[in-house]
Amino acid sequence: MTLKAPFPWFGGKRRVAHLVWERFGDVPNYVEPFAGSLAVLLGRPTDPRCETVNDLDCYVSNFWRAMQAKPALVAKHADWPVNEADLHARHLWLVNRQAFRERMKRDPAYFDAKIAGWWAWGISQWIGGGWCSAAEARVAKRPRLGKGGTGVIRRTEHRKPMIKDAGVHVKMPRIDRGGTGVDRRTKQQMPDLHGNSGCYGRGVHACRLEDRGGLLPWFEALAARLRRVRVCCGDWSRVMGPSPTIHIGTTAVFLDPPYSAGAGRDMDIYATDCGDVAHRVREWAIEHGDDHRLRIALCGYEGEHEMPPTWSCVAWKAQGGYGAARHGRGRDNAHRERIWFSPHCLTPAQPVGEQQLIEGIA
Repeated sequence: MTLKAPFPWFGGKRRVAHLVWERFGDVPNYVEPFAGSLAVLLGRPTDPRCETVNDLDCYVSNFWRAMQAKPALVAKHADWPVNEADLHARHLWLVNRQAFRERMKRDPAYFDAKIAGWWAWGISQWIGGGWCSAAEARVAKRPRLGKGGTGVIRRTEHRKPMIKDAGVHVKMPRIDRGGTGVDRRTKQQMPDLHGNSGCYGRGVHACRLEDRGGLLPWFEALAARLRRVRVCCGDWSRVMGPSPTIHIGTTAVFLDPPYSAGAGRDMDIYATDCGDVAHRVREWAIEHGDDHRLRIALCGYEGEHEMPPTWSCVAWKAQGGYGAARHGRGRDNAHRERIWFSPHCLTPAQPVGEQQLIEGIA
């Protein structure tokens, strides 16, 4: 079984993980300050060594902590059919866990397997941004029903509060196979029902999991892989000092920050305010790029980061994403993906040019 996260993740780098590891090599230490779906870590072709990951999103960090310690319990809570009423009820319950979020940032050993399972179950059927987002939790909505209760009005006014005390963002889904049939302005959501023949959905609702023994074998394999991974929850800079990096040995650092607003990425997909994170990450990368003890990869869009000429740039094509569904922008952005590698990264035996890589993956 190929190891991957059991939930969909916008901006995941699974398609280029092999290219990243060609440049990193079998380093004794690896740091990923923007964990997300851990696509690059899970794509490591060599045996794990010292590895540290971090994410500001408490739900993401909690999922990976819980997966390490209690994969069977996480699988139990994630193994539930797609259900619209449950989706919104559980979302409301999850975003109201203020004590959980505070404890996640204070206690490095804390996790909640129920929250992990419900979070993965929900994000696997949620469309676009807003799942367990603190910002979205403040925008509570409910369907506007037509005369006689004929159904949901598609042209709901964008982000107009409908229920001030519910604390949950409710949306209508994309339910056609091609993903173009629902008015993108709607903010009232059913579960994501798209898929190929015989497919239940995405992530934990993936096709024919029963044929492979259900979620548990998948989760146990992830737990085994993550057994020694150190999972932090907080600002990215907390894991970038000398102690978790160069003091351990040659360190590979994979930087995949939220794309900056000026880069043209749809900012609604992020659970927290991105601010100037991408710019600060670039400054750190440039400042430390000449350190022979560091091999750094920085992700972004074409033109987003102006890097020194000693850095190499590789272009790749993503699958598109939320922006493609909402505005058609994701299809264009898919060709703008870039990874910049610092001077002390390894040189692959057969370097791939930018245009070659784009055409090869397309």
